Amino acid sequence: MHRSRSVRHMPAIGAVVALSAGLLTATVPAAHAASGATLPFTSVEAESATSTGTRIGPDYTQGTLASEASGRQAVRLTSGQRVEFTVPRAANAVNLAYSVPDGQSGSLDVYVNGTRLTRTLPVTSKYSYIDTGWIPGAKQHHFFDNSRLLLGQNLQAGDKVAFQSTGTQVTVDVADFEQVDAAASQPAGSVSVTSKGADPSGNGDSTQAFRDAIAAAQGGVVWIPPGDYRLTSSLSGVQNVTLQGAGSWYSVVHTSRFIDQSSSSGGVHIKDFAVIGEVTERVDSNPDNFVNGSLGPNSSVSGMWIQHMKVGLWLMGNNDNLVVENNRILDTTADGLNLNGNARGVRVRNNFLRNQGDDSLAMWSLYSADTNSSFENNTISQPNLANGIAIYGGTDIAVKNNLVSDTNALGSGIAISNQKFLDPFSPLAGTITVDGNTLVRAGAMNPNWNHPMGALRVDSYDSAINATVNITNTTITDSPYSAFEFVSGGGQGYPVRNVTVDGATVRNTGTVVVQAEAQGAATFRNVTASSVGAAGIYNCPYPASSGTFTLTDGGGNSGWNSTWSDCSTWPQPGQGNPDPDPNRNLAKGRPATATGSQDVYTPGKAVDGDANSYWESTNNAFPQSWTVDLGSSYAVRRLVLKLPPSSAWGARTQTITVLGSTDGSNYSTVVGSSGYRFDPATGNTATVSLPSSTNLRYLRLSVSANTGWPAGQFSEVEAYLTS
Repeated sequence: MHRSRSVRHMPAIGAVVALSAGLLTATVPAAHAASGATLPFTSVEAESATSTGTRIGPDYTQGTLASEASGRQAVRLTSGQRVEFTVPRAANAVNLAYSVPDGQSGSLDVYVNGTRLTRTLPVTSKYSYIDTGWIPGAKQHHFFDNSRLLLGQNLQAGDKVAFQSTGTQVTVDVADFEQVDAAASQPAGSVSVTSKGADPSGNGDSTQAFRDAIAAAQGGVVWIPPGDYRLTSSLSGVQNVTLQGAGSWYSVVHTSRFIDQSSSSGGVHIKDFAVIGEVTERVDSNPDNFVNGSLGPNSSVSGMWIQHMKVGLWLMGNNDNLVVENNRILDTTADGLNLNGNARGVRVRNNFLRNQGDDSLAMWSLYSADTNSSFENNTISQPNLANGIAIYGGTDIAVKNNLVSDTNALGSGIAISNQKFLDPFSPLAGTITVDGNTLVRAGAMNPNWNHPMGALRVDSYDSAINATVNITNTTITDSPYSAFEFVSGGGQGYPVRNVTVDGATVRNTGTVVVQAEAQGAATFRNVTASSVGAAGIYNCPYPASSGTFTLTDGGGNSGWNSTWSDCSTWPQPGQGNPDPDPNRNLAKGRPATATGSQDVYTPGKAVDGDANSYWESTNNAFPQSWTVDLGSSYAVRRLVLKLPPSSAWGARTQTITVLGSTDGSNYSTVVGSSGYRFDPATGNTATVSLPSSTNLRYLRLSVSANTGWPAGQFSEVEAYLTS
């Protein structure tokens, strides 16, 4: 049975409360090259491609589409719009991460070097928009999905692949380009599932054929030829056998429950095919998993494509010396993999995980300790409810050379924790090694705490941390809040002890380098920081009477020696430091909505940076309002309102009221109703000065009249900190 998602009940403290080498090369600094998996594909972000669509983001706000996107940005396409990628390497296949509005499905036309393919790429919301109302702090999430296509031709670096919307609005996030090898041949002496009656068309039920092949191949290989195979119930009693396919792009098993067994004598090897499920919601009592239970000792899982499950591998019982490597786990509604106690000598390495609805990789020491096991060289992108990697208890655990990016809501990039969830639980013990990891845009605002979780969190949630925790050679880049957090997340004030942070590079952290909220101690050596948002250290243990957290300077530290002075307030990103770009337009690319819009003249056109495109409200229906979420509260001093500069736009006056809100619910008038003249002779621009007392996150413009057209119209709305 799957546990319910961790819920942090810590009360507020006053008011405080190839991303690797070859992956996502458009956005990853060279310093990250040593971390993460070596992958067979290269990813390109849509926001770095050529597009006629609208860029959304960046955004770190829980529950928004851009906040769940890779790089916190994506490109929205309406009908007829396209995004064109330059192929970064030889490729004959592509996997696309995308989102469509809830309840919709459709397809994208695919063009290669300007020629439309006969095949289209299907897109659907079927596996997205997950609600987990029983998890406090959760909002609807899991907005993205993945769809793949063999292109039928070999492309070279520099070729162009475009995706064009054919009617359904599609938000394109990232494209993975891959050179897929030819299908493998059947191993000599293996038992083919088709010889036992399996239907490679996917029409018939192949469950019994798989069972018969497994029974016949004991000690040998079950061969899954190219094709689609439908299983209607799970397999059990799987032991002493290899299940092998022709490759994960060719041999595809369709089932939401592949193996479900509580024990096995082991020697199970699963390799080189895909298992794609039909899980459209998260039901924790259902074993809707690729593997549920145990494969037994000395088993392995490799070269698999696992998608649309609740959990990839939920492992209980004896899984000693299991190796899980070179797999892709995509679009799970809960964990990617969870070692649920009794794991000894397990190695999880060189896997790629994207779009998990809980921890992407977790060890949970329930009933007995996970021991001498490791997560190494994995690449994790976009866990949208919990942590990238979570270690809940265990003895002598290693987390090494992983790359984690874009965590959301209730999670950190890496969490080392004594949160038990259930008893009996084995707290952290021995030596916990956290080495060589890279965390990018990791950490999130926890709605249950009313303040954030850091990119790397050490958490004495339910008991004191007495293990030796060595955090070495870490790179933390663009954390929206803090880099390292030490906390007793259950609010009981348990100490965090025996922690050493040695060798870390922190760049562009939004608030602080060290967020200390528990009693205890840590030693820091050779930790360098640059572009720190507010201060080096926030040291405010909770409860306040629980004791202090001692930071020992072991030498070699630089760039973070200041301390946040007010424990009654949590620093906002950038607070206390000069803004790196005080003249930037705060509204550009931010999520925009309106009470109505006309045809293709949608709200986002007013923040897309293109003065020739525009929002137009529903006609003949004043008043109409347009709203933008700036992402954080700002002391906005000036608005610049634009209409297209073309002389075809005659002069007009719009009557506008400016309103503001800090929570998106309660709005107050900032500037009362007034007429603003737009004249193409002077650039079709109007400037609005805001009072010095203004502080808002949500900016709303209410239009009650327009002398030139019976609707509200803006081609750009710009918001600035400067007067």
